[in-house]
Amino acid sequence: MKILYEGKAKILFDDGVPGTLIQHFKDSATAFNAEKKEEFEGKGFLNRAISEHLFTVLAAAGIPTHFVETIDGNRDRVRRVDIIPLEVVVRNRAAGSFVKRFGAPKNLPFVPPLFELYLKDDALGDPQISPEASFALSLATEEEIAQLKVFALTVNEVLTALFAKVGLLLADYKLEFGRTAPGEILLADEISPDTMRLWDPETMESFDKDLFREDKGDLLAGYREVLRRLEATL
Repeated sequence: MKILYEGKAKILFDDGVPGTLIQHFKDSATAFNAEKKEEFEGKGFLNRAISEHLFTVLAAAGIPTHFVETIDGNRDRVRRVDIIPLEVVVRNRAAGSFVKRFGAPKNLPFVPPLFELYLKDDALGDPQISPEASFALSLATEEEIAQLKVFALTVNEVLTALFAKVGLLLADYKLEFGRTAPGEILLADEISPDTMRLWDPETMESFDKDLFREDKGDLLAGYREVLRRLEATL
């Protein structure tokens, strides 16, 4: 199979099936723009399984996604899209870079949630970007940004409720979207503890990549617990 793209966490292969690609989840964990990196055997399987569960829930709620089917432990089949070079971040609580940039107290609630855009460019450090600058740089149209916001806030309603049901607080998360050849916008990439912050609402214990990023504990144990709780809702 031909490798079309390899990132920090995934590899995309073209196996010749029209309109689709194979997405392989790596066992790598990275932080601080890959300055910190480590391998965790089994992490790719956990991210693939969690992401599949969440994409399935979101599709049932009316969010169009790129997920097609599971192939095996670390691989799934996805619809082929051109990724929009914007990272969409939704924040329910202050954490991470928001706390560092603005001096906000961690866990400060945001009502309504914050919708933010970041330029998807590792070389530039993925800087925050305004919708207006996104239009000016032809990264997305005004109509597309409006659609991304609707999708992102709908995702927030669905996932906030889902995680609350299993005893977790969804503090924030990142989404990526892509365009199909006809121009349909789909939720793409992955949704997993690599791309969100999940806390115990009482103890503030992390169940996400902060376990690795901030040396808080056993990353695989945290991810396994997230998957266990989600599977209990089936």
